[in-house]
Amino acid sequence: MLEKALVGSRKYWTWVFFLLAVVGVGFLAYLNQFTTGLGITGLSRDVTWGLYIAQFTFLVGVAASAVMVVIPYYLHDYKKFGKVVILGEFLAVSAVIMCLLFIFVDLGQPMRIMNVVLHPAPGSVMFWDAVVLNGYLFLNLIIGWYTLGAEKKGVKPEGWVKPLIYLSIPWAVSIHTVTAFLYAGLPGRHLWLTAIMAARFLASAFASGPALLILLCLIVRKVSKFDPGKEAIQSLAKIVTYAMCANVFFFLLEVFTAFYSGIPSHQHPITYLFFGIEGHTNLVPWMWTATVLAILSIILLVNPRTRKNETTLAFAAAILFIAAWIDKGMGLVVGGFIPNPFEKVVEYSPTAPEVAITLGVWALGFLILTGLYKIAISIKEETAT
Repeated sequence: MLEKALVGSRKYWTWVFFLLAVVGVGFLAYLNQFTTGLGITGLSRDVTWGLYIAQFTFLVGVAASAVMVVIPYYLHDYKKFGKVVILGEFLAVSAVIMCLLFIFVDLGQPMRIMNVVLHPAPGSVMFWDAVVLNGYLFLNLIIGWYTLGAEKKGVKPEGWVKPLIYLSIPWAVSIHTVTAFLYAGLPGRHLWLTAIMAARFLASAFASGPALLILLCLIVRKVSKFDPGKEAIQSLAKIVTYAMCANVFFFLLEVFTAFYSGIPSHQHPITYLFFGIEGHTNLVPWMWTATVLAILSIILLVNPRTRKNETTLAFAAAILFIAAWIDKGMGLVVGGFIPNPFEKVVEYSPTAPEVAITLGVWALGFLILTGLYKIAISIKEETAT
């Protein structure tokens, strides 16, 4: 089936070569980081996680969101998701690969990643995060590839695939739960020290991931003869609506707890994000942008007329995705480090090499996604005729 990714129109190859060019620029920037060190980034002693880990955290949610099409289709026999489920599984594959790559570039010296294999530490949450991420990657790759192959041959998937499908459902929840524990288990970071961090992560994931899937379905319909189905897209839109409402509700719970309790250490990170502290306001415009976009997306999605209109639906899904990316990425990760344990504010801004490397990883992820979608869509078109 791989050969289907090597055949395409001029537009297809233009897109592929554009992504390759961005990957190339990112790789050159990474070589500079590899030889010079993480000193070329905006990271410091006070802010040790930045743009790379922000992308990692956000993309784990995108990967986990595949379960929102797997559960209805495989457990509840919701046939409308029959055309969408493979797109969700392949989106999860590309998202997990990007997650692993962002960990890779954040390490500075990539050989350090072998410590997880050579010196496993079951008492470390990071060890389990590596286990669940790699396991989820292989589960989705195997499930998606073999079910697609069976569809190509016009036969039912082999019996051993179904247990893997059922296993992938709790596994999807586990990858984001364990990632949330990485943050919630650090007592010195008050923005992260909350019992509902995993719930917030999952709500955000089930909003942003399906929102991206909606956009991808609309693009696929436009550039190919394959139609994922209007009902499937509308069902995804309802999932996004409820999940985003829950996501905003959970955040408001954090705001109430921090400010009604009057505990300064819990108030300061939120104050910094939305109003700044002592003139330090790097993230304030970003957070208010995310807030406006989140509210606007909810208004458009809750209203049936605008949700059922695919033009406004696409707009709502796009701005929701951006809002979640800001909030769960830079806002959550960087905001957790400010102020530092000495109540000092040391701000962080990503450098040009960091941005180039980040764009390179995203481009590589979309290159993989493009190839997988090309294979899936080609087979779907063949079996439909």
